[in-house]
Amino acid sequence: MAEQPLIAPPGLKGLTVADTVLGGVRGQEGFFHYREHDAAELARTRSLEDVWTLQLRGALPPAEPAVDGGARRELPPVVGELVDLTAARVADPMATLRVGLLALADLEGRGSLLDRTADEIDDDARRLAAVVPTILARHHRRRAGEAPLDPDPFLGHAADYLRMATGTTPGVDEARAVEQYLVATVDHGFNASTFTARVVASTGADMAGALVAAVGALTGPLHGGAPSRCISMIDEIATPDRAADWVRARLAAGDKIMGFGHAVYRAEDPRGVVLRQAAERLGGDLVDRAAGIEREILAVLADWKPGQRIVTNVEFWAAVVLELAGLPRAMFTPTFSVSRSIGWTAHIIEQHGVGKIVRPSARYVGPAPLVGVAS
Repeated sequence: MAEQPLIAPPGLKGLTVADTVLGGVRGQEGFFHYREHDAAELARTRSLEDVWTLQLRGALPPAEPAVDGGARRELPPVVGELVDLTAARVADPMATLRVGLLALADLEGRGSLLDRTADEIDDDARRLAAVVPTILARHHRRRAGEAPLDPDPFLGHAADYLRMATGTTPGVDEARAVEQYLVATVDHGFNASTFTARVVASTGADMAGALVAAVGALTGPLHGGAPSRCISMIDEIATPDRAADWVRARLAAGDKIMGFGHAVYRAEDPRGVVLRQAAERLGGDLVDRAAGIEREILAVLADWKPGQRIVTNVEFWAAVVLELAGLPRAMFTPTFSVSRSIGWTAHIIEQHGVGKIVRPSARYVGPAPLVGVAS
């Protein structure tokens, strides 16, 4: 009898495709972790550089020397010029990010993973993740008709990104709130962009190529595009007393309510909890309105699907935090790539260590092939 092929569920949902030591998500419990550490607690208590160290080195400082992205954020002049030229013609910062990453890797000779030593691959990971905020901020400044700002190696990654993007050194509270967002989104299991990065890495491609593929996956609104849509939703609803009718009308039209529901979490999204707390520390009218709107939306969703718990996801409160920090809305999704590039590079390194190409099969479901008939 012929061996029966294994048939994966649509979207590979629930299918384990690899082993990883980098972290995991336990959606029924509302818990996720980076290596052995509670990721939400890391977001509350640790810097982005500490978590960067954990993912690349396997331990938090001081057990391992902290990764310092400061000196690595600067772009070579020729790459800066290319970013400027792209930004002048292309509105999407994620497109400019892809151009910048590929140009930098080519200029600096960061070739195939198969031709790099372990130390060189580690250097690739730190260098490429470090320039992501520089490229994105430079794109935004050029599109706004303003001169780009050079990185400040003495500022933390989150604070310097805000400074380069907005032109103003952020306050401590704003910088910390954005840093908490970045820590909370470094990694999150085998999501679409992370899996994409690993598939490309398995071919032996260069790290920049794997990163650019991940960025492409992130541009899809079902993956990373919700924060700006969430803040627009809050603006449109305006006040909590309008939220219930607004949501019912959208549900009746078959629309998705951005910022609510998650493919994995059935308990509260711990990232959203951290960011709600960060937003509350910043305070203000937007936070008060968002909290009231959230309550009303959750009540309507509970009535709409009484047997299913629909929770607030990370994007709702991320939108509030990024808005209060002064980032332009066009930069909300790109900001996600500032943190996730750290996670992607760690996954690329781990996948490279597997030494086997990802090559699944497809099940043909078309008309029977014409055997022995000339075409």
